[in-house]
Amino acid sequence: MLNIRYDLTAGQLAPKLARLWEVSGPKILSIDSEDNPGEATPVFTINGRYTARGWTEWTQGFVYGSAILQYDATGDEQFLTLGRERTRERMAHHVTHVGVHDHGFNNVSTYGNLLRLMAEGRIPNAAWEKDFYELALKCSGAVQAARWTQIAGGGGYIYSFNGPHSLFADTIRSLRALAVSHALGHVLMGERDVKISLLARLIAHAETTADFAVYYGEGRDASDVRGRVAHESIFNPNDGSYRCPNSQQGFSPFTTWTRGLAWIIAGYPEQLEWLRTLSDAELAPHGGRESVEERFLRPALAACDFYIEQMPVDGIPYWDTGAPNLHKLGDYSERPAQIDNDYEPVDSSAAAIAAQGLLRLGRYLEQKGDGRGARYWQAGLTVADTVLAEPYLSCDPGHQGLILHSIYHRPNGWDHIPEGSRIPRGESSMWGDYHARELALYLQRIIENKPYYTFFGGIA
Repeated sequence: MLNIRYDLTAGQLAPKLARLWEVSGPKILSIDSEDNPGEATPVFTINGRYTARGWTEWTQGFVYGSAILQYDATGDEQFLTLGRERTRERMAHHVTHVGVHDHGFNNVSTYGNLLRLMAEGRIPNAAWEKDFYELALKCSGAVQAARWTQIAGGGGYIYSFNGPHSLFADTIRSLRALAVSHALGHVLMGERDVKISLLARLIAHAETTADFAVYYGEGRDASDVRGRVAHESIFNPNDGSYRCPNSQQGFSPFTTWTRGLAWIIAGYPEQLEWLRTLSDAELAPHGGRESVEERFLRPALAACDFYIEQMPVDGIPYWDTGAPNLHKLGDYSERPAQIDNDYEPVDSSAAAIAAQGLLRLGRYLEQKGDGRGARYWQAGLTVADTVLAEPYLSCDPGHQGLILHSIYHRPNGWDHIPEGSRIPRGESSMWGDYHARELALYLQRIIENKPYYTFFGGIA
């Protein structure tokens, strides 16, 4: 169980954030020096060098988005130039990519961050550039929303790259694309010029995910533990009926892949923050503000509580809570995560993602006057204090990764096992590095009393 440090303040993490940005910049430049147009996107490291792995191109936005975040945090213009130019040159095909559920990852991390910086006055407000970013984000949100499966009883979901039968927990973070597109006044145009609300699809997807991917300890099945998350939910696309849980990257449908859990933890709180920017009139057709926010808050609380209760004391999870050899580690949740064990790897990327979600949930509740907020805020600081420092922070200039001990796809055996080890360790992932930078920027702005960092900052 996470040992929440109630004595920890955000300000105490400032030296760690400064160190992170110090080592981060050269790694971004090193990756870019080897990133050739038309070649597959860097995904994870092998022996400290970023390599590609064909599945879908879901990490390119993190590559260039990392440069934009580096500029945001440090003011170093070379990273703004890099992020701007690479976005303009290489990201257009992601805007109209109809085959993936990853628009929130690729396009909000690039076009979205640039538009946010422009809205904040960090980039000169050139009309053509603003229009360029806005058009990309409008299209991205609509294309993502068109990837739609309707379910029995009403509602539906954005289906994964596996096909119309498949709902991924990950996709909760791609709702960023729909949110920004809606905030910019856009809609999805359907047959006979029917205007399809992006807000309606955002809410419906979030509710379907909450109902089927997240568990609440109410006896839904034999593995119904409150806060547990199924990576994939399978539906019959012929009649929209739910069939079963599944997992692509976790150990089984009946255990919790911890990065899938982390996507839920990060996704719902940031959407709760965005919902606050909407008028009561916009939310009225969907049951009203109180009802909508409660339907988003329920899965957030359950998943965050599960994380706190199930993780090792330092907040770094193993790759799956039901991984088959965890029992060989003994009382693993009663001590810090063991990187160098012989049985199951940790996944630092899940910690980097979850920390931000815990912090956002804590702040959201505190602003509502809910006393539960302090628990989640301090939990987020505790996890951040661990994952943003050695042995997870990579200070080796010869290693292109920023956050070490990340896991991509354990069942497929894609992760590098170093000589002398029985399990993967010592490597980084593009999503883990990006979200560590996002976490660091979030905390830095809190510490420096700068505008609160959200994906929709200045846009909504």
